[in-house]
Amino acid sequence: MNTTTNYDKTAPESGGGAAPSTLPPNFFRLDLILRLFVFASTVSALVVLVTSKDTETIATGFPPPFASVTRDAKFNYSPAVIYLLVALAVAILYSIITIIGSCSLASRPAPSTKILFNLIVFDTLMAGILASATGSVGSVAYLGLRGNTHTNWNKVCNVFGKFCKHIGSSTVVTLAATIGLILLVVLSSYSLYRRSR
Repeated sequence: MNTTTNYDKTAPESGGGAAPSTLPPNFFRLDLILRLFVFASTVSALVVLVTSKDTETIATGFPPPFASVTRDAKFNYSPAVIYLLVALAVAILYSIITIIGSCSLASRPAPSTKILFNLIVFDTLMAGILASATGSVGSVAYLGLRGNTHTNWNKVCNVFGKFCKHIGSSTVVTLAATIGLILLVVLSSYSLYRRSR
């Protein structure tokens, strides 16, 4: 608060004009929109992920009564999917905290450089966590879709189609949230650059 007040007092002397024209632009309204997008994306991805359950009857090729067997596919059967679940939960909590902060900063004429720097650090960290979770689940999803003939891993998405669609959709939406966080890093970096000029 004190740094902003001092800046306002010295701005007219150096610029010779009105104080608002010399203040660096405040992009926290755009910041708030992006953070709401990240929040909506992560919540959607989490809901789709936890509802990814499929039960199918698979033919075994044996005579009755062993001609078929019932198998389940759930999100908690894969460590990579559990990792994505935890990453999304952390991202949702982080989004709520930063949305509240962004709302309070949107009305300020010039947020401090310390706040901008902290946002760059934590947004980058959160983007890295989501990106790594997306990559790990993406590799598992690809194996489920295509299989691997070299290791004799059979594809399963031809059997558990609903489950694979949920996992794939959640992965794509998480990727969109990651891109949103990267845009937030770029926005905060630009704001910090404008403050340093």
